[in-house]
Amino acid sequence: MLMTRERRPTIRTLRGWAISVLQEAGAIRECEEHGWMQDRGDPHARERALDIARLAPPSGISPDEAAAEVRDIMDSIGDTCPECPPEK
Repeated sequence: MLMTRERRPTIRTLRGWAISVLQEAGAIRECEEHGWMQDRGDPHARERALDIARLAPPSGISPDEAAAEVRDIMDSIGDTCPECPPEK
């Protein structure tokens, strides 16, 4: 029997890294039905994501560049799924 450990997926782009940081901090979530990213509207989670970006940026990226990418991703995400019907 082969024993394997679960590995985190390799992040290949700065955008992918920023999205994973935002998910880890709890600032965004994924629409369960359609998979769109949604802003959770939690300012504390957003600050946690920015702190992570500044303190642990990917290798070769400055803390300012990492924080800017996290901000850019957050600014591009809405709080509703474009495919879900509006709540009544």
